[in-house]
Amino acid sequence: MPRPIIGITSDFVDGYARIRRTYLDMVDAAGGVPVILPPRADLRAAMLDRVDGVILTGGDDIDVTKFGIALHPLAVCMSPERQDAEFALLHELDARKDMPVLGVCLGMQLMGFHRGNAMIQHLGDVLPNADRHRNDGKHTVDAQNGSPLKSGMVRSWHHQALAEAKGFEIIAHSDDGLIEGIIDPARRFYVGVQWHPERTEATETGLDVVRRLVEASA
Repeated sequence: MPRPIIGITSDFVDGYARIRRTYLDMVDAAGGVPVILPPRADLRAAMLDRVDGVILTGGDDIDVTKFGIALHPLAVCMSPERQDAEFALLHELDARKDMPVLGVCLGMQLMGFHRGNAMIQHLGDVLPNADRHRNDGKHTVDAQNGSPLKSGMVRSWHHQALAEAKGFEIIAHSDDGLIEGIIDPARRFYVGVQWHPERTEATETGLDVVRRLVEASA
């Protein structure tokens, strides 16, 4: 059986479309073939006919001013080109409910915000120990039994999070109460995780997360 082709969204910084190699390596290790989706809406739409699954990668913050929301002073926004491409891709995926999708960190936030969910724009405003969610910090997550996710130790790098998850089931929380995993049960595989499985050493919360996407894409 051919290996599933997994499209991975790229960042766009200083004129470079780029992606961390850890995403590519983990898709390969999970049994898929990674391809990079460039930060252009038209090219991504054309490539969706050629991939079997999609990973929405991590990155900088959503520019919420585009949606009439005041921006936190500590926000560092992604490029306008990437943001436009991300939301265009989400609209395309709305019409492809059988396309397996995994959102990672920013990717999960995009999935939630796209459906009108509010953001926590700076964890330091609501959590006294917010720094443990940054700089590859390690903490535990508690996943719902029977969901595609498992409980265990993870690595995180974020200062924002979803405040709610309307339109999803919440299937994992951090040990300090943040939303760490979401799923749309009406779709084939539409899962978001707030942590970085591609940087997490534990198999259950690292490689296995990507492996489930690849298996759903086969």
